[in-house]
Amino acid sequence: MAMDESEIQAQAQRLLDEISFSPFEQCQSLSREFAPIPARPGIYAIRHRTHGLLYIGKTKSLRGRFSGGHKAFLWAWLDKYSDEEIRIAFQAVPHWQNPALLLELEAMILRATEPPYNVQIPAERQCYAS
Repeated sequence: MAMDESEIQAQAQRLLDEISFSPFEQCQSLSREFAPIPARPGIYAIRHRTHGLLYIGKTKSLRGRFSGGHKAFLWAWLDKYSDEEIRIAFQAVPHWQNPALLLELEAMILRATEPPYNVQIPAERQCYAS
């Protein structure tokens, strides 16, 4: 079932609210084990306790994305943030069968937040009437 633009925007806003405003203490702390993070598709954020969102991404497997490391962790270390100040917020998204939808959700969230560790922020799609 195809989603229209307003439904995609509403879903993007719900995901953004979840990863941005869930209590920091409820987010996944950094460790060598990421077992509490599901091996499901989703949107995730690397968050700082006081500075907020540092990085936002999408993945086919939330757990797999972190088990091999992540560049945002290195950048946080270079910025001299302690591991107690950094956490992972995530939301599983059941739309991996539609990768274009997940890509658009991520793009909308990135445009709304412009996290400092995201190097590229996708431009807004242009819709042209024929």
